[in-house]
Amino acid sequence: MTRNVSQSNALYERAKAVIPGGIYGHYGYFVRDTGPKFFSRSNGSCFWDVDDNEYIDYMCAYGPMILGYNHPKVDEAALKQLKAGNTVSLASPQLVDLAETLVDMVTASDWALFGKNGGDSTALAAMVARAATGRRKLVKIKGGYHGVAAWMQAKSNPGMTPSDSLEVIEIPWNDIDALRLVIDHYPDDIAGFISSPYDHPVFADNSLPAENYWAQIESICREKGIVIIVDEVRTGFRIHLNGANNEYDFTPDLICFGKAIGNGYPLAALTGSDALKQAAQDVYFTGTQFFNAAPMAAAKATLLELQNIDGTNVMIDYGTRFKKGLSDIASSHGYNLKITGVPAMPYFRLTNADPQIHAEWIDQCVGHGAYMLANHNNFISTAHTEADMKRTFEIVDKAFKTLGPPPPQSTNTA
Repeated sequence: MTRNVSQSNALYERAKAVIPGGIYGHYGYFVRDTGPKFFSRSNGSCFWDVDDNEYIDYMCAYGPMILGYNHPKVDEAALKQLKAGNTVSLASPQLVDLAETLVDMVTASDWALFGKNGGDSTALAAMVARAATGRRKLVKIKGGYHGVAAWMQAKSNPGMTPSDSLEVIEIPWNDIDALRLVIDHYPDDIAGFISSPYDHPVFADNSLPAENYWAQIESICREKGIVIIVDEVRTGFRIHLNGANNEYDFTPDLICFGKAIGNGYPLAALTGSDALKQAAQDVYFTGTQFFNAAPMAAAKATLLELQNIDGTNVMIDYGTRFKKGLSDIASSHGYNLKITGVPAMPYFRLTNADPQIHAEWIDQCVGHGAYMLANHNNFISTAHTEADMKRTFEIVDKAFKTLGPPPPQSTNTA
């Protein structure tokens, strides 16, 4: 890799003097010593770092970019509203327009409430479930991520106390019997079951729902009066335009959206059924910036454009062909590239090489201009082009050539 990232590194050193960690949160977790750390501009499917290196972006800002950076229709809608007013002492009509657009689009939704981050929508969902049922406990999938609120963090994380997640019970993914056991143990105290449409943890292969998994979840929860919460913060509009539950044939009570809903403008949403509308009204959950009008205008434009271009199927088609191309290139160099998850959110793992070699392969791809992560699902957008795919295949091929053949002792074939 010959890319110069000296300006990124210099800025990182400045940042560490005044910002704990320099770059924090999930962005900081994936900082590479040799990789870019700060961007200077973006457009379409690409961004440029402060050293003016260009990258085809397969992280899509960790998911928010779905139509492309600086999308003209989205930015025009946001700018028009920004000039008229953004945060004012009254709500904007954009609030109503966006709620109507979202409810019309998402088949399992009768109403919508808005926040800023995905964690706002999941936290609100938990409160609504508890308010509606009068119960305390929530069941989640082991390793599932639903935000940084204390109730969702591991007890061992710095700043947490054991009581923070006392009412949260974890069960394995795709394990119906585990849910039944939890309900048997707490027959009258399970308020809600929360899960992503499929299992997409970091540092592990992603896993789709087993046949009839969601149908069984729905049947059990309906019988026991448990609220079904689907966290689509990451998957929203990349599996099915009308809600991932349409793909997996079930009906949730609450759906959490974030990330891509505004194509990068800060917004999150909780949608739900009429049966929970009163509970949602009763719960007190608010924020100073929750009524920003410009992001709402951007979100409405995003949703309308996704419908106009059949965005989900565009991403599925691209992701399917992308998966095959990457696998074929890996195979030609003696590597087995396992790609899990849905087509628009691929997770990569070299099964016949140790994790260090896999990370080096990803670093080589980044160094040549395809921005990916080694231990997180990547993302496809509607902005990715045929030229991007061709160029990425060339980069991937070059990265494997740099690595050389897999070492004989690499037997990680799971």
